[in-house]
Amino acid sequence: MAEPVTIARPYAEAVFKLAQQSGALDPWSQQLARLAAAASNAEVVDLITDPRITEQQRVQLFLDALGGEAGSEVRNFLQLLAVNDRLLLLPEIARRYEEYKNDVQGVVDATIDSAYPLDDGQLSTLVADLERRFQRRIQPHVNVDANLIGGVKVVVGDTVIDGSVRGKLAEMSAALRRA
Repeated sequence: MAEPVTIARPYAEAVFKLAQQSGALDPWSQQLARLAAAASNAEVVDLITDPRITEQQRVQLFLDALGGEAGSEVRNFLQLLAVNDRLLLLPEIARRYEEYKNDVQGVVDATIDSAYPLDDGQLSTLVADLERRFQRRIQPHVNVDANLIGGVKVVVGDTVIDGSVRGKLAEMSAALRRA
């Protein structure tokens, strides 16, 4: 059986192209995020996997999650997913959609792990430095990880910049083992 990411890719591409043609990248992004959150809810998963629930009831469940903000394109998309039994793929579809959107908009996600909470000034300075280095707009996702001891660790795509005390200690330990 194919992996969920493989199955989700054509749906994400189709929605992205539709959103791009209609100039609605951000509205689709917001709606997909809400749909993905609903599809990740354990109670919703139980309902949409219940064989007694009809396709239309499944679609309505997700339309209700949008609070009446869904247009005909969103309805049609949800109907397509329901008919093909793909509603549980919404989190992966939303993730892939965001990747396509970020690529077109010149944005890259950066995971920033910090030993301590960063204030707005520190975060702004770090993001500005990363934007200069990668020559793209940075979308930061900040986590606090006390195990780093001090400093920060940044992951942008497949590039890791480890400026943490823990990382430096690991480097020193490895160098001592080689010596």
